[in-house]
Amino acid sequence: MAKFTRDLSTAALAVLVLTVVLGIGYPLVVTGIAQVALPGRANGEQVKVGGKVVGSKLIGQPFVLDTGKKDAKGNPITRPNPQCFQPRPSADAYNPAVTFFGNHGPNQASTMFLTREALRAYVALERPYDARLTPAQVPVDAVTNSASGVDPHISQANARIQAHRVAAVRHVPLATVDHLISQHTDGRFLGVLGEPGVNVLTLNLALDETPR
Repeated sequence: MAKFTRDLSTAALAVLVLTVVLGIGYPLVVTGIAQVALPGRANGEQVKVGGKVVGSKLIGQPFVLDTGKKDAKGNPITRPNPQCFQPRPSADAYNPAVTFFGNHGPNQASTMFLTREALRAYVALERPYDARLTPAQVPVDAVTNSASGVDPHISQANARIQAHRVAAVRHVPLATVDHLISQHTDGRFLGVLGEPGVNVLTLNLALDETPR
């Protein structure tokens, strides 16, 4: 009985010590180092305008207008804001709290349906401003989800297509919009990994500051 009590006390003490060290101490130390070394990234690369947080450089978000209508569940029905560049499709309406990709296999009928619907909507939005646009020219990121569902970037090809609409609606020269796209394109990670990506949020904010 004495041995059992001693073992129980030792186990309880070990749990308590490990909880304090690994559950409280370690996270506090790592958080402190991150706040000192990389405060921007540690706080989610928040973007502020006039002292108000308008988004994050690391998390995609929709740029939409409220139609004043609601769906069967009572949720507001929105449409893309034609003045803004649009992010790639999201599996969960760009919810940063629950990030995930669209779990559809390449051979599923639903995958073909969703991709076709996304392509139809994309062409319907962009073709009025570029009559030469064909479905074959639409880049894959414009009609598919990213791995997280909240990727803040789009491809340069996607941005160049959308530039025609944004320039026309904002009454800004296309060359000006193309220049801003180049300015807000992030290069490959470490210079070799991935593809260059255009940050949609920072690009739209730069457009808001551009004289018309």
